[in-house]
Amino acid sequence: MGAPAPELLIVGRLRKAHGIKGALVVQPMTDAPAAVFAAGRRLLVGTPNGEPDPGGRALVVASARAQPDGSLIVQFDGIADRTGAERWRDRYLLADARDLEPPAAGEVYIHELAGMRVELPSGQPLGTVTYVLELPQGLALEITDGTRTALLPFHADFVREVHRDARRIVAVPPNGLFE
Repeated sequence: MGAPAPELLIVGRLRKAHGIKGALVVQPMTDAPAAVFAAGRRLLVGTPNGEPDPGGRALVVASARAQPDGSLIVQFDGIADRTGAERWRDRYLLADARDLEPPAAGEVYIHELAGMRVELPSGQPLGTVTYVLELPQGLALEITDGTRTALLPFHADFVREVHRDARRIVAVPPNGLFE
């Protein structure tokens, strides 16, 4: 019997080519981009659902530098020009969870949010997270209670606590969102 398949986590999204030497703009989806995108790190190419590319393709980081907007300019081994870089745009990068720092208390991996219960600080249920959307303004949680659906920004103003082990989120939604 072989080793169990690794748990793969989305750690970034390849946005677009940058320059003419094969670099790509990467939107990191991790709290530790310097560690995840360190030279020599092998990252699997994947889907938005966190599934590995059917071809098993991977990229190895040659170098990365942070940009003021939070993105990274990453050069990967084997991508030497803009044409080569363009082939990778709009894909996701995955890493083995065993190679990453586990979430701290109150933190959660994005993929773990779907299915979590959402409730008010009083314990009154609001619904369940059915989908996580990546919007230009940040993440938003699609929450449904079976009869209505609402989008809750995943922001400290509204999401007060995340209990990873209990699969529960305590939120204070904007006025009128669930009325």
